[in-house]
Amino acid sequence: MKSIIGTNRRAAALLLAFLLLLGQYHARAAQTREPVIPDEFVVGNPTAMNGDFFTGLWGNSTSDIDVRALLHGYDLVSYDGGRGNFIVNPSVVSGYAVTENEVGDRTYVLALYDDLYYSDGTHITARDYAFSFLLQLSPQLAAAGARHVRTEHLLGSDPYSKGETTKLTGVRVLSEDTLALTLDHAFLPFFYEVGLLECHPYPMHVIAPGVTVRDDGDGVYLANEDNAADETVFTAELLRRTVLDPETGYRAHPSVVSGPYTLASWDGVTARFTVNPWFKGDKEGRRPSIPNVVYTLADNDDMMEKMNRGEFNLLNKVTEARAIEQGMTLASQQKARMSAYPRTGLTFIAFACEKPSVASQAVRQAIACCMDRDEIISEYVGAFGARVDGYYGLGQWMPAAADLEGLLAYTLDTTMAAFLLDKDGWVPNADGLREKEIDGETIVLDLIMAYPEGNRIAEAFDELFVPHLEEVGIRLTLQPLPMDALLRQYYKQEARAADMIYLGSNFDIIFDPSVSFLADEWDRPNWAYTNCADEDLYALAVALRETEPDNIQEYCREWEAFQKRFNEVLPMIPIYSNTYFDFYMPSLENYNIIENVTWAEAIIPAYISEEAGK
Repeated sequence: MKSIIGTNRRAAALLLAFLLLLGQYHARAAQTREPVIPDEFVVGNPTAMNGDFFTGLWGNSTSDIDVRALLHGYDLVSYDGGRGNFIVNPSVVSGYAVTENEVGDRTYVLALYDDLYYSDGTHITARDYAFSFLLQLSPQLAAAGARHVRTEHLLGSDPYSKGETTKLTGVRVLSEDTLALTLDHAFLPFFYEVGLLECHPYPMHVIAPGVTVRDDGDGVYLANEDNAADETVFTAELLRRTVLDPETGYRAHPSVVSGPYTLASWDGVTARFTVNPWFKGDKEGRRPSIPNVVYTLADNDDMMEKMNRGEFNLLNKVTEARAIEQGMTLASQQKARMSAYPRTGLTFIAFACEKPSVASQAVRQAIACCMDRDEIISEYVGAFGARVDGYYGLGQWMPAAADLEGLLAYTLDTTMAAFLLDKDGWVPNADGLREKEIDGETIVLDLIMAYPEGNRIAEAFDELFVPHLEEVGIRLTLQPLPMDALLRQYYKQEARAADMIYLGSNFDIIFDPSVSFLADEWDRPNWAYTNCADEDLYALAVALRETEPDNIQEYCREWEAFQKRFNEVLPMIPIYSNTYFDFYMPSLENYNIIENVTWAEAIIPAYISEEAGK
């Protein structure tokens, strides 16, 4: 195996050059025109929604993330793209102060504006933010099936989430419009420190009716509104009714929200939204002018035909090469406009390392050596994607600033794959499949890889992956699954039949891989549902997050070290990162997806102009 080759860098450079040219195409002077109000604005995305419209605690599909950006607003912080870091949200926080105690715990005291309201007109106060923390960290929500968000940075979060105490000491409600958040000194320094204050308010009167937030001076806690009640109201059973009910639960049907839009309906495929009349504006005070938005699944095979017929007004995150080329044709004919932006994420194959078949690092490396990744990328995303050899995406700033020369490329090399398997003790059986005795059991490399149902990349795997595995004695069966079933297997919410799972992921702006480690039954750091526990990889992730804010050089050094260990241990096979394309109606103005994290943010200042379509 050899280091990353120049071809990979040339591909990335070509992509960047293409983006610059596209920016010149797209950057015509903005003109103020009289907006046209359509009856419905239809947005299509080739990735299905899963219905996780509340938090990412049950799953984090990119399409669900976009929906959450429409529905939940007033985050305490916002991302400043110009500075490349977080700031306190100026539309939510009127002022703040920072103090530090003798042990180094850092407290942010935030004064909230008094004009924040939910979509039903209920006033949003400091208690709503406190409830958000208490709810998401609660053992009751975990008992209802949610996975805990990692919040070691918040003082007292660990004993609270474990049920050892009912109080969360790191959150204080000092008054109805004043909130205090304390960061544990053990978690500091942190490169994206202000981003740790991230929090959306959630309506307590909807999710936990009969419950209130109290603060007696040493932390917030949940209590009954009626102090005389005999039984505790806040229970897992309450949350199963209010959050998980398939018809009315807040997870898929959030009825009262704080964002620019409200959810009008959701049928499992299509979601409809209407403007939230109580929304005061985003961080720049902007409110949406498009009153009704429809968000639905788009098929790569016919999405561009439907756009040409006016059935779609916006196609978001188009990745397949054939669909992109069709969209470019529409743009060249002035039947559509387009924007392109590098993805802050990647596509990968995750291993289920609890299975002895793929528990060995040598087996995982051998499997990677049997994949013709460059050709797979060429067939599926064409020139609009590039191979990645670590846990990063083209849209992140780190790959351009760091040195990745030490990464193994895992190019197609069945001789190397056979050598790795031989050295690890896997021998061919009578059927030609590799086998090995592990703990008294004969394990055969007869593997299953689950992938999203309908994803055409399976054709490329059949041609460019499966046969090469067969050459070295590994049988791979491709198993299509609906996205919700696939995610349940990935998140270990049900027994896993698959040895490998094909998925894609986009990164949070706060790139902190340490929070992706889960404690396994032996309390070892386990990487992102793969059951791959590697102490060194975890230590490198912690060192990365502990970089002092604004120390870019040190952050890059720690990032490189993490990537090199990830590339060696290989809990996942990184495949590609790519350029996303958005195609939209010619009359859509001020849609600056490049300057926003999601289309849901970019659509707020956008408007439709009758003149632009002429």
